[in-house]
Amino acid sequence: MTQTDILSVIARFTSIEQALDYFDIGFDSQFIDRHRQELVKRFNGYVILQKPDDWFSARRALKNAYCKVQRGQLNKHTRQACRGCTTCQRR
Repeated sequence: MTQTDILSVIARFTSIEQALDYFDIGFDSQFIDRHRQELVKRFNGYVILQKPDDWFSARRALKNAYCKVQRGQLNKHTRQACRGCTTCQRR
């Protein structure tokens, strides 16, 4: 899959849930409902900053966005592990 192909696939998504399903990333629907706009902005920002070459790099951008938003909700003063992120690499 070329860069233009993956960008056209990403452009066709009408919801973030479609992107998460396409890239086979597990998610919590309540978390998505609360943080939808922030997640979409962060994912689009990652795609703009570094154009994905293939399915794997686009998936990595979405995983990084999901994890960044989730980790932003954790208490900064305690050492908490990521919870609810079924694809987190930082456990």
